[in-house]
Amino acid sequence: MKEFDKDSHAKKWLVRQSSEDISPGTFEIAKSLNIHPIVAQWLYVRGYQTPKEAKKFLEMESEMLWDPFRMKDAQLAVDRIEKAILSHERILIYGDYDVDGVTSVCTFFLYLQSRGADVIYHIPTRSGEGHGVSCKTIDRFKKEGVKLIITVDTGVTAGVEVEYAKSIGIDFVITDHHECHAQLPHAVAVVNPHRPDCDYPFKELAGVGVVFKLICAIETKRCPEKSMAKCVGELCYYYADLVAIGTIADVMPIVDENRLIVSYGLRRMIQNPRLGLLALMKASSRKTDKNSRDNGNFSTKNIRVNSSYISFTIAPRINAVGRIKTASLAVELFLTDNEAYAEHLAALLCDANKERQAEENRITVEAFERIDSGYDIENNPFIVLESDEWHHGVIGIVASRITEKYGLPSILISFDTCDPDVHSDDDMGKGSGRSIKGINLVDALCSCSDLLPKFGGHELAAGLSIRRRDVVALREALCQYARDTFSSQPYENTIEADFRLKLSDISMKLAQDLKRLEPFGAGNPAPMFALNDVLVKEVISISAGKHSKIILGDGRTSFTAMCFSCSPEMLPVSEGDRADVLFTIDINEYASRKTVQLMVKDIRVAQSQELSQEKQKSRFAEIWGGAHFSAEEDIIPSRRDFADVYCLFRQLSRTGHDRVSHKDILAGMRRDYGNEMGYIKLKFIIRIFQEMNVLGIEECEQEVYQFGLHYRDGKVDLEKSNILRRLRSQQI
Repeated sequence: MKEFDKDSHAKKWLVRQSSEDISPGTFEIAKSLNIHPIVAQWLYVRGYQTPKEAKKFLEMESEMLWDPFRMKDAQLAVDRIEKAILSHERILIYGDYDVDGVTSVCTFFLYLQSRGADVIYHIPTRSGEGHGVSCKTIDRFKKEGVKLIITVDTGVTAGVEVEYAKSIGIDFVITDHHECHAQLPHAVAVVNPHRPDCDYPFKELAGVGVVFKLICAIETKRCPEKSMAKCVGELCYYYADLVAIGTIADVMPIVDENRLIVSYGLRRMIQNPRLGLLALMKASSRKTDKNSRDNGNFSTKNIRVNSSYISFTIAPRINAVGRIKTASLAVELFLTDNEAYAEHLAALLCDANKERQAEENRITVEAFERIDSGYDIENNPFIVLESDEWHHGVIGIVASRITEKYGLPSILISFDTCDPDVHSDDDMGKGSGRSIKGINLVDALCSCSDLLPKFGGHELAAGLSIRRRDVVALREALCQYARDTFSSQPYENTIEADFRLKLSDISMKLAQDLKRLEPFGAGNPAPMFALNDVLVKEVISISAGKHSKIILGDGRTSFTAMCFSCSPEMLPVSEGDRADVLFTIDINEYASRKTVQLMVKDIRVAQSQELSQEKQKSRFAEIWGGAHFSAEEDIIPSRRDFADVYCLFRQLSRTGHDRVSHKDILAGMRRDYGNEMGYIKLKFIIRIFQEMNVLGIEECEQEVYQFGLHYRDGKVDLEKSNILRRLRSQQI
């Protein structure tokens, strides 16, 4: 039985328009810029309705970098940091352990180091200190002579810690981008575009984006003879790659100045990657064992370095080492100028990612089982789960998978650092949550802040601390918050597509022109397309069953469609089915050959096939009840039909299977025996096998059979079947 068949939380598809619905102005844009009409239409519906406007978007002429001094407290921060540099005060960069935090630390550290500053850095460990600033750590660095602490991607809620540091002679400059609480810390400066009193025009900077803007302000003030554009251009050369990685990994909108910086950073990664990043790219591409050194021919030209590559290859490895080991290893990777050490660290990051994947899969399976077996989703629309055996560094990723699967906000809480032999109501757990459009996770947590010693984050992702005794109350409070929110604005788990295409619309020209819309990401997603009623010609298992490759066709042409993190057994479609598919379009490069490839985002049995199946079920019921049928309906099984079905059951039994769906039997008939058997005929064959005791077979779920072979002497004479005799009498 396929897992997707049991998923009652299927997404609703909203397709905006068909490829046939091209606006009149689109053709002028397509002709003027020599781009595919569908790409031109994508630009047109987003407001770029003349060739000039469309050209500005494609060449990023409409984006600009804002004056960093428009950010509240930027001048105060510049003055205090310049004073520290010139006075040779020891400066501590204090960061977070995710990708944004790592890249923020690296960016500021490298800049201050280039200025000759006395600078060190610290990233807390997840298992030891946890998220944010701690007084204990401040004490430690007081002993090391630190006079100024600069937080990056953290600190905006550290009011108590900032007051303590001030009392022992340490100043704070806070740079952050998380949601602000009502009271800001009384630091020398709090640089955060989300401050209510900050009128900076672009609020969606990542933590590393805020760091970059502050560095731009420092450099502009230091070099008045240079224009701001020149200062920013020089800093982009040195740091835009790190800013791009942090921005993409933290799912910040790739619009406005983020789009410019990310675009520049991606180019830098291709043309001149820093040593540590090159080592990580090389290690990530290695297909052999971890001790292999057969990458002498590695080149970034062989890799599609784009937002997806950062999101799914580079960022997970940086995140993993912060979750499983310590994020400082990732910082050291980007700071080192020693090639051998960089390769060693890159291997450690890849190993940590494998460990993270195994732990993530274990927790995901357990969480899904708990939800499916006992969580009342209909009445509790906010999923909150806790465990003493879940690694706290992985629960955020699992929460993402839960929210994606069930279409609901979720929080997972880990008590894995508590004494396993002594449970106490005062045990402190760490939680990580993910949300959906329409429910601001920080606002939801604020509504029950009395239960949370510590929390913070974004609209769609947050972290928290909670005592064991308060978990039930937190679940009840968040479920009520979700109920109240959904009652005022009902939620539908919707996935949107830009165009409905025909298979003949897809071409290399379209794929190449879509690349001109990059960089993609939040706020500028890759165009999504829909195909309806397309034939699933073949389903292929790849990467030891982790992923699936589907060949889709229409009789004239075919394309490969990739389903990542979805085995063939999990797919809701089989070979021979008609399918509806939601996908993005990419270019696959292998052995110097380029082909168009579809990246599947959702797939389901075509509505046309479902309607046909419903008609077949109804028709079977009529015939079973005694209705007549014609020979053209091909209902009566032949000897070959009986033999093929029996052989398939025997084949399944030999490979250890004792359950199979009706649909999979039909697919097996087509695939293995070339038998295009109909739904109704198979139904009667199974009923006849039951009647004649050929198989022990029962329908254990709708359209799913539990079976076992009966080994017996001699052949069974199926001609003696009463069902078969009755069928023959009903044919006209």
